[in-house]
Formats: sequence, structure tokens, C-alpha cells
Amino acid sequence: MSCLTITIPYFFNETILMNIYFSKVIKAGERQREFNFRQHPHTTTETYSIDVPDEKGQRISFQMNKDADGIWKTAEQELPTWIQDIAAELNEAILENLLTLPVVKKK
Repeated sequence: MSCLTITIPYFFNETILMNIYFSKVIKAGERQREFNFRQHPHTTTETYSIDVPDEKGQRISFQMNKDADGIWKTAEQELPTWIQDIAAELNEAILENLLTLPVVKKK
């Protein structure tokens, strides 16, 4: 699921804020898990917040930032191994979703 919200303030026509979120089921550890992604449009760096439930149903939240090479990497060091092991799949999920977004042109 993807959602695109475009807010164009009436007093400043060149500002476009997009609230992007989506979910993807990815095999992590020994099971399929639903990862929820949310992009932060108001930050100076490109950042996604991601959350996923662990085996006990507790949510694990972490962030991924885009590096200079365009690769999305986890910001936190203290993540379960099953999340660290699928960093490449999380990067791919973000890149795939970005390809599906409509292009918004400024006037």
C-alpha cells in the first residue's frame, strides 16, 4: 500500500510536501514480517522510519538514511540480527516504491 499526500499552501505555490508511506512483507529471520515504511518530508536528509513487530508482537522502530551512493542504510546499531541481515531487501523495497510514485512538476 502506498499513499501520496500533496499539500500546496495557497500562499507559497512552490512548496510541495509529500507524506509517503507503504508496507511490504519481507522474509526476515524464519518468518514473513510486515514492514511499515514512512518517509519524513520535513527533514534535511532523506529518511524513512520503519517499524516491524518482533516475535512477541512488540514493535521495533528504526530509521534508514540515504548515503552518498544512494543506498538506504539503517541508522541504528542495536538492531536484531534478522533486521541487519535483510538491509539490502529493505533498500530494494524503498527504491521499488520510489519508482511507483507519480512525478510532480513545479510550475
